[in-house]
Amino acid sequence: MISFDSPVATVLGAQAKTAKAKKMTQALGLRTVGDLLYHFPRRYVRTGELTKVTDLRRGEMLTVVGEITESEKNSYVDRRSGRMAYRLDTTLQTDGPSLRMSFFAKSKSVSEWHATRLPVGQRGIFVGQVSTFQGKWQLTNPTMALFGVPENDSRRADETIGAAVSSIKALFPLYPQTKGVDSWDLQRAVAFALTVLDDVVDPLPEALRREHHLPDLITALHHVHAPDSWEEVRSARRRFRFDEALVTQLVLARRRAALSELGGQARAGGGGLLAAFDARLPFALTEGQQVVSAEIMGDLARPHPMSRLLQGEVGSGKTLVALRAMLRVVDSGGQAALLAPTEVLAQQHLRSITDLLGDLASGGMLGGAAEATRVVLLTGSMSKTARQEALLAAASGEAGIVVGTHALLQEHVQLADLGLVVVDEQHRFGVEQRAALTDKAGSPPHVLVMTATPIPRTVAMTVFGDLEVSTLTELPAGRAQIQTTVVPLAEHPAWIDRVWARVREEVARGHQVYVVCPRIMGDELEQGEVDLPPDDESDDGSGSSPTFAHPTLSAAEEVVEQLRSGPLQGLRLGLLHGRLTPDEKDSAMRSFAAGETDVLVATTVVEVGVDVGNATTMVLLDADRFGISQLHQLRGRVGRGGHPGLCLLVTHAEAESPSRERLDAVAATTDGFELSRVDLEQRREGDVLGRSQSGFRSSLQTLRVLRDEDTIVEAREAASALLTADPGLDRAPELRRLVTELEDSRQSDFIEKS
Repeated sequence: MISFDSPVATVLGAQAKTAKAKKMTQALGLRTVGDLLYHFPRRYVRTGELTKVTDLRRGEMLTVVGEITESEKNSYVDRRSGRMAYRLDTTLQTDGPSLRMSFFAKSKSVSEWHATRLPVGQRGIFVGQVSTFQGKWQLTNPTMALFGVPENDSRRADETIGAAVSSIKALFPLYPQTKGVDSWDLQRAVAFALTVLDDVVDPLPEALRREHHLPDLITALHHVHAPDSWEEVRSARRRFRFDEALVTQLVLARRRAALSELGGQARAGGGGLLAAFDARLPFALTEGQQVVSAEIMGDLARPHPMSRLLQGEVGSGKTLVALRAMLRVVDSGGQAALLAPTEVLAQQHLRSITDLLGDLASGGMLGGAAEATRVVLLTGSMSKTARQEALLAAASGEAGIVVGTHALLQEHVQLADLGLVVVDEQHRFGVEQRAALTDKAGSPPHVLVMTATPIPRTVAMTVFGDLEVSTLTELPAGRAQIQTTVVPLAEHPAWIDRVWARVREEVARGHQVYVVCPRIMGDELEQGEVDLPPDDESDDGSGSSPTFAHPTLSAAEEVVEQLRSGPLQGLRLGLLHGRLTPDEKDSAMRSFAAGETDVLVATTVVEVGVDVGNATTMVLLDADRFGISQLHQLRGRVGRGGHPGLCLLVTHAEAESPSRERLDAVAATTDGFELSRVDLEQRREGDVLGRSQSGFRSSLQTLRVLRDEDTIVEAREAASALLTADPGLDRAPELRRLVTELEDSRQSDFIEKS
């Protein structure tokens, strides 16, 4: 009896102990029959017509339906052995260029066998690497599946000939594969598996399938692996995408239900700190800030923990909204903790919060206001005395607001009454890290996670579906437009001189400038950063972007010296990166904020949270090595003081390369939500869904949150209806098993954001 859980070897027959079988199980991860059947084709080739071929590129792997138009037998003397050897030279016609193919043999009988199998008029699917020889295109070492060849003639003369496939349909599936495993090896194994599979239980109830016009599971598997038409392919794909969306939405819906049942402590205020703060604000909240604040205050007043995502454009005022929520919790007698990903950002938060609060941040101190609280900073590199003082203030409850980095997560850090956790730039923290902080509360605390990387609606619905989502779209008054320009040094190397002249002009006007580099020194990245691969690097298929050594990339410690003795000589230059001591970082930022530094040469530590209103210009060196969201974040550091901003994206990337396309997209718009869609379309989706946080594969295999928006919405509604009618999913036990598996697996880290 063969089931989804049977070892894949049970359907490989004679191949079960071959090297191919080992590669199937090890490299492709196909350990069970279910793994094999859910290894879906990546695309299909029409078998009824010659493949349309346009531009050929040397080295590319080409898969085509072609026809043999010339077939000529030749013999020659092998130079090495001195013996007679044989070669069959053929011409393969496509709907486009013709391709030469040559097949070599040591014996005349094998050469005759080649000629018999590849006569003029023979059609088939041919796979090989494109190359040129004597000015003509050719397919090197092709493998093939021939149409109309009897199955018992599937023996190989040598490794250049692929096995014939007898049951070729209108669309031939091409699978994600690995070296040494051909697409037809997979197709044969799948075809056999589908004929011997027993007692498949469909996880979707029949009524649900009828309501959403979905095929049953076995039909969908046949249609995705052996389709007769594109309509069958579309129907099968929609079924499997709906399955993924439904299971994910059921997990999220059950989490939302469980969260609403948790007992928590309502934080409805009672003190006068928030009112005193509001009365001193020198500006009015934007309409968006008022609406989002009302949503958060409503959540805090409820007797179960808030779990909300606050997203907004760079400079939209998220920190102010979060601070008002923290003050409400302090008014109610509790404490708030603000978790930041870097020391620079934590220090910036401390400065901005204490500046906004004024004497309201001097609780228990001479000159402090009556309603005041205390704000303390806790980072890993503080002096022992300062650290002990901060720990005591947090544990005693004297500090109403504790700002910190990962140091806040350590076991010995105690808080008297943690009522609210605010996580800034949430994508930089894993699930376990956030849980480590919320576990410090006596009862489940309210949680507010913030991001300045705008998230498309479907991503929020799929990845953050167990959080309520609030969005700030408008910018506060006084924010100026930012002009973004690509500086293409590949075509115009002399333009770099104009860049530095433009920097001097801006400083002469009394403004300040950031110069951002991708590295600290040599090939050393800023801690926590991941370098994008250059355009000519191939994808290793791992789903993550490796770090690439690139000796020409700008390094902050080298650039600051070059500028100081060169084009920016005479200006006041500062340096900021992650390897400096905390005091050095704080001194660099304070000097820049006070206007004592004209140009701050930095790494991406200035990406978030840094707010210097007089900074109007940013020069990003080797800008092609940053992602779209990161470029948008960095750009948001200028234009914050009412002065027009300028962002110069300096790059050596060639015109029309993927890197230049990315930079052109950033230069074309300042709409973060539009850029987030472009980013998601260009990057591997797993990176956006959180692979970088946990190191495991994304749980979304066929579903794409932008492309499949309608399916996700449909599945979300179906999940809600299913749980309303059957909370325990007792009437759909196989579906319940899939949901439980996802809930229990570490893959659930990708959708656990609270």
